[in-house]
Amino acid sequence: MASEYLVLPTMSDPPPDDGAFEVTLVPVAGADGRERLVALAFTSVSLLVEAMGERQPWVVLPSGEVEGALRGSGALSVLIDPRLATGAE
Repeated sequence: MASEYLVLPTMSDPPPDDGAFEVTLVPVAGADGRERLVALAFTSVSLLVEAMGERQPWVVLPSGEVEGALRGSGALSVLIDPRLATGAE
C-alpha cells in the first residue's frame, strides 16, 4: 500500500513564507555507471530521523504532489525510505 504522505528532507528549516523549499538531492550511480540526482523521501518522520538524524529539516507532502514539487529540481527519480551507508553524514 502506498503512503498517503511523504516526508522529504530539505536544505533549510522552516520553508520561507512563500512555501518554497529546496529538497535534498543526492547523486546515485545508475546501471550504466553514470551519476543521476535523486530526491529522498520517507514514509514517516521516524524513518527520516533514523536515516538522517534528528537535526535534518523536512517537509511533509501528499504523495500525489511530490512529482510537481520536484519539477525543475534536477531530480530524475525519488528513493523511498533509503538506508544511508554506515558512517555517511
